[in-house]
Formats: sequence, C-alpha cells, structure tokens
Amino acid sequence: MRLTSKGRYAVSAMVDLNKQQTGGPVTLAAISERQFISLSYLEQLFRRLRENGLVRSVRGPGGGYLLAKEPDDISVADIIRAVNEPVRTTMCENGVRGCHRGERCDTHQLWEALGMHIYRFLDAVSLAKVCEKGVFLDQIALIEVDSYIASDPAVDSSKAVVTIEPLS
Repeated sequence: MRLTSKGRYAVSAMVDLNKQQTGGPVTLAAISERQFISLSYLEQLFRRLRENGLVRSVRGPGGGYLLAKEPDDISVADIIRAVNEPVRTTMCENGVRGCHRGERCDTHQLWEALGMHIYRFLDAVSLAKVCEKGVFLDQIALIEVDSYIASDPAVDSSKAVVTIEPLS
C-alpha cells in the first residue's frame, strides 16, 4: 500500500488549519513553520484544496486560509482526493502496467478490494475526529459497502468496478 507525502502533508496541514483558525485566517507560512512542510509545496496543495471547496482564502492584511466547511463535514478521503493523491494498493496503472503481459495478475482483485476498504475507512473519518484524536477502529462507523461497488451488466459480476467517490 502506498500513500505518498502529498496526501499525508495535506491532511497534516488541514489538521493544523482547523486547530489554528479560531484566531482568524491562517497563513501558509505559519502552517509551513509548524508542520515542517515547504511553503511552495503547501501553496500547491492549498490551491487544490481551494479548488475542491475544502478551504477558502482571505486576501489582504491578516489574510490567509480558513476551512470552507465544518470539520465534521470534511473526511480524510475528501482531502486526499482533493490533492489527487490515490491510495494505491496494486502495482498496476489502469489495470495493466505492473500486471502480467497486459492481463490482471491473480492477486489484483485482492489488492483492489483492500484499496476500496481503505477509502471506505478514510471516508468515515472526519477532520474533526482526527483533531479530537478520536480515531479508534472500534468507534468508526463505516459507510455501506454498496457505496463503493457499482454493478455494470456488461462487466463480469466477479469483478467489482471501483468508484473512488462514495455514491450519495
């Protein structure tokens, strides 16, 4: 399984923003200093977070960033998706590269299902829960599995179609 620093840094920055925004907008320079993340990297991440409606910017003196939604309404998966950081559990890209001669390997379905389960967990964990240090496996109510599996009559029913966004 692989979650690169982009997703981890985005989550850390959003936790920092949530904790610090009580005093007004938070500058990226302040987040950079507290989280040891380069300012230029944070600028890239926050551009994507803003484009995806998770943060809003405040211009002018005393400007910076604020959450655009309540922390209970932002999931960890929302943050990871916003910065285009997939959680990869297979070695394949588009179901081919990394598999056997253009065919899916025998364990592909196992790793793909694990990836869906990881997103299912991350969708159930809110930014507020992370900030409260309340992420405990036995206290997370997972979203229904059907929300992650789309059936297509043209596709063999033994092969689930992955949907990254939960169906609402």
